[in-house]
Amino acid sequence: MLEKRKSRAFRKDIYLVGKDKEGKLVWLEAPSWDCGWYWGFGYMEIYTNNVHPERAKDIVSHSHWNEFVGKVEIYDVETGQFIHTDYKYHINESPLLSETVLTENESWLISDLMKSFYTLKEAAAVLGNGDSHYASDPSKTCQDTELANKINQEILPKLFEQVISILTPKE
Repeated sequence: MLEKRKSRAFRKDIYLVGKDKEGKLVWLEAPSWDCGWYWGFGYMEIYTNNVHPERAKDIVSHSHWNEFVGKVEIYDVETGQFIHTDYKYHINESPLLSETVLTENESWLISDLMKSFYTLKEAAAVLGNGDSHYASDPSKTCQDTELANKINQEILPKLFEQVISILTPKE
């Protein structure tokens, strides 16, 4: 198991999650309130200076937490096709990582929190907009801006605190 680390890259806090199959460190970017209406979170990054991301010139790889769990796609170079894995419930099971900073219990907890984040983020978008943007619902049946605000301003920040607490090294 890797040691937990907190660093900064491009003026953002980042937290070490693990190491990919090629030995590159994979970092989770801290949450950010983006475009004035949604939370940007779950961004998994690999940097040009991966050991010291604070000195990195660029991002080598940008992906999302939910690409590491669930039905994970792995590109097979020999066949030129994506292979789908069995369902992976938590990050320690991810076939994209060779090791993580998390104990088994932490892996289950943080994976539950991240799944909750994605679900609540989508719910807040539907509640805020009143629909899912497939068609325009003039009645805005699903609109509840008060509940959307509660999710975005109260519930998700508490969830982020838990995720960051799990990934932060103990001093």
